[in-house]
Amino acid sequence: MIEPESLDVLRKGLQERIREDSRLLDELRQEVRPLRDKVVRIQPRSTTAISLVGTDGGNNRIEFDPFMVQLIRVVDSSRNEYWLEAVTPTSDIGRMSERHVGPDGKGLTPLGRMMEHVGARHLWDLSPMIPQPPREAKPSWVQVYRELTEWAIVFSLVRERHFGTDTVIMLDGFLRSKVFAGELFVKFRRGLLEGIEEQMKKNRRRLYLVGVAKHSKVLQRYRLAMALEGVLRQEYPCYVEVPRDLEAKAYVWSEYARGDEREAEGGEANKFVAGKMFFVKFGRRPHDPIWPVDLLIQQAGEAQRIIGYMLADAEEGFPVPFYPRCLQQAHENAALVDFDMDILQTQIIDAVRSALGTHCDVLDELQLLDADPSGRRYR
Repeated sequence: MIEPESLDVLRKGLQERIREDSRLLDELRQEVRPLRDKVVRIQPRSTTAISLVGTDGGNNRIEFDPFMVQLIRVVDSSRNEYWLEAVTPTSDIGRMSERHVGPDGKGLTPLGRMMEHVGARHLWDLSPMIPQPPREAKPSWVQVYRELTEWAIVFSLVRERHFGTDTVIMLDGFLRSKVFAGELFVKFRRGLLEGIEEQMKKNRRRLYLVGVAKHSKVLQRYRLAMALEGVLRQEYPCYVEVPRDLEAKAYVWSEYARGDEREAEGGEANKFVAGKMFFVKFGRRPHDPIWPVDLLIQQAGEAQRIIGYMLADAEEGFPVPFYPRCLQQAHENAALVDFDMDILQTQIIDAVRSALGTHCDVLDELQLLDADPSGRRYR
């Protein structure tokens, strides 16, 4: 506990530091001031919206699991399951590669077909964060594998699925990635655009790809300045495009904010970014939440149409207000909880018991013991 005397010293020090650094806020206000006149009102439109979400590690923690099993599961807002796989940090990465890409180099799964398209024969060719055997693997490679699987499902949907109407496909997070090796993300983006163009050419269906993030360093940096300058404080749904230079000032790695326009100007190629950022307020009140949204760079010119499509879905957002409902549904569908988690827990224990053979009685014995005796102090 901080003593009253120390608190007084701390309060005075904080006030002094804030006064000295107040010029920083003035600079931020100056940077966002031009956005005030570029805010666009959202005109509502109607179309189909679907969302894809993969389970994250926090959604499938297993108790009493010495093998640290994680599930790679990708579902959409309509409960369609596109991928389900059990992986551990010590899984044989070589054998996993063989399941995705055949001996002839042909893709056998959505991830394998994406690998075939970008020219990656093995998982470690696709991402430098997945180690090539026999190099020791860090547990974090499973998270990278999960992200690649989610990108592969998007790739498969855009290029292989037939859509009955124009559709907005919403993803959880930005349309950016640093897990691909070299310029493979560039090839991935080209494949996506080819799929979108083919959908329009053959099926007369427009597909729009959108990334919606819950948090953004850019929004965090400029939130106070935007409020002081009245940016996105209108009493109607609205949005504003975020300039690349404002993005770059918020990120430690400037390449995470580098767009294709930099390459067109003779700068370094864009290897990691597929999206153009917008700040969007779907609510009608000045203090409704603002969400950072990525549109495909090539579709940024259709922002009014795309964000207008998103409006109806966001207005129905629950339990998070004015956050796309289809994304929330996809999260609910992807999370393994309650009965599903109980089934998974039982399956893992059965697998461990089978592996133990004649020593399986030790497992039954441990199940009867309290795994966390210290928890009794809260009862």
